[in-house]
Amino acid sequence: MEGGLGGNTGPTNPSDKSKVLDVKPLRTLVPLFPEPPEGPPFVCVPPNGPFLSGFSPFFPFSGQQVSQPTPDLNQNYLNSTAVPLRSVRAEPAPASGNGSHKHKSAGPSSVKKKAKRRKDSESVLTSLMNFNPGISLSERDDGNRQLVESVLLRFDALRRKLSQMEDAKELHSSIIKRSDLKAANMMLTKGVRTNMKKRIGVVPGVEIGDIFFFRMELSLVGLHFPSMAGIDYMAIKSGDLEGERVALSIVSSGGYDDDAEDPDVLVYSGQGGSASRDKEASDQQLVRGNLALERSFHRGNEVRVIRGLKDNVHQMSKVYVYDGLYKIQESWMEKGKSGCNMFKYKLGRIPGQPAAFATWKSIQKWKEGLPSRAGLIIPDLTSGAESTPVSLVNEVDDEKGPAYFTYSPTIKYSKPFKLVQPSYACSCHDACQPGNSNCSCIQKNGGDFPYTTNGVLACRKPMIYECGPTCPCIRNCKNRVIQTGLKAHLEVFKTRDRGWGLRSWDPIRAGTFICEYAGEVIDETKARQESGDGESEYIFHTNRLYESFKWNFEAESSEDFDIPSPVIISSKNSGNVARFMNHSCTPNVFWQPVMYEHNNEAFLHIAFFAKKHIPPMTELTFDYGIPQSGETQADNPPANGRKKCLCRSPKCRGYFY
Repeated sequence: MEGGLGGNTGPTNPSDKSKVLDVKPLRTLVPLFPEPPEGPPFVCVPPNGPFLSGFSPFFPFSGQQVSQPTPDLNQNYLNSTAVPLRSVRAEPAPASGNGSHKHKSAGPSSVKKKAKRRKDSESVLTSLMNFNPGISLSERDDGNRQLVESVLLRFDALRRKLSQMEDAKELHSSIIKRSDLKAANMMLTKGVRTNMKKRIGVVPGVEIGDIFFFRMELSLVGLHFPSMAGIDYMAIKSGDLEGERVALSIVSSGGYDDDAEDPDVLVYSGQGGSASRDKEASDQQLVRGNLALERSFHRGNEVRVIRGLKDNVHQMSKVYVYDGLYKIQESWMEKGKSGCNMFKYKLGRIPGQPAAFATWKSIQKWKEGLPSRAGLIIPDLTSGAESTPVSLVNEVDDEKGPAYFTYSPTIKYSKPFKLVQPSYACSCHDACQPGNSNCSCIQKNGGDFPYTTNGVLACRKPMIYECGPTCPCIRNCKNRVIQTGLKAHLEVFKTRDRGWGLRSWDPIRAGTFICEYAGEVIDETKARQESGDGESEYIFHTNRLYESFKWNFEAESSEDFDIPSPVIISSKNSGNVARFMNHSCTPNVFWQPVMYEHNNEAFLHIAFFAKKHIPPMTELTFDYGIPQSGETQADNPPANGRKKCLCRSPKCRGYFY
């Protein structure tokens, strides 16, 4: 990294937090040391030690070190293990007798608890760094679809784990919560990335329409290397000489005056010249990315376009969608809103590519007025049972809807589980807080809050315990995720060859709750009867064999479920949107058992979560599983109950039950 400490004068009063350090690049580093009476001695040691008595390394240098090749500083990608100073907590100095700030002294018990939490946190961070990259040098240079998905899944698993840890820290912690940057830093340090070789055009394994919720995800898979700059470029070599720079990709996310409404044409503004705290707006210069775009205009090479859009679920975030390959058609200079000159580049989308941004624009129109949706049958088939409407659409044939059923948003038990040991509700009178060791609901979850602050599932568990009706915490407590209903705008649609299916108008982030499997809990006798009637796709079994997969971060515990007794749910006559989810041998949704209690009775729920980021209008599917030898089957079913699988996955088993 090119930034660091430089020209920082030590404050005369260590307890004065009102002064701001003057941070300058390393190239201007002129160390100034405090006089002995004014502060502590200055200690300088290498990142990997050795350390003097009383001093210890900070993360990530505290973990076991792996020898790394010397990074090429000329490369345009982040490959540093440096951690921003803002991520290191500064312990408050003891209040002086004449100081204006007085601190309440913590008791011995409180100090010990904080020390234990800090020690546990450091131990977990060290273990998080000790994972096997599992990617060869050739795979880092050139990826494929499986590698790209693997890198993204591993990044998000690590990010969720770090986010869960940050949430559990003190509410008034001075640490800036950027788990995405920390996770990316760890991934880059360990070499868990792919498509490092810069290239013009298609990036192996990245498909048009793929979505990303963090800029660092673009870098990890080689789609767009800079973590902040909107233009990525490279120098084209001519023989032994390094030639002119050409643009590879651009990110249009509203930072400049882009005209981004047309799904096939993008008017992109050059970079630079923006006003900041230290300088006024100025004319843009034909250098770096702007020059690369100008060269690409004359060369006519393809440029990858990533569009950044507002995340409707998390208002402060953005979603990035890969919109495919464009070519620059025009370039000019004009006055911007600031009154300064700026470069403009008109890019046209190359015909014949799958729709991506165009799909987002269509959905925006549908939300503004549902009648404009082609093939719409019913605007809300739930009849208000869900807080978010679920539309029913058929663009394939003249069928007017599925067979009649009663819409029910939750599961119906004839009798609940009886708990072997009594279980107590939490005593949180506002909302359960991560890190609160006194919360009984957190204790039941093994001491970890099961969801991150934004409601995303942190990791799969044998069982997740949510707050129940007996708990006094508020209705929108973060530990009541599946009880708050649908969040995404879902659509039941007619597929071409698999009956009715389910998809979402909204982008869905990995770990997001989608819906639960609603219906009636039945016994094996009734399940056998319904299977014999050809309605097996409307039956959910918890005791089937499911394809194992790793979703949690490497260092985390088992993901095998621990259900008190098998549950069979029928959605034939009564159910919700989950009854329309089709089977896939490579699903993008998985199920997780969730339990909450009321009056010492346990109610098990089957909750569906996104396995990975899911673009809008992508069919939602889960694995139906394979019956165990003890599962009762109907008499003489065709091919032992098998049905031909039409998921068309590269790993398709050819059948499902």
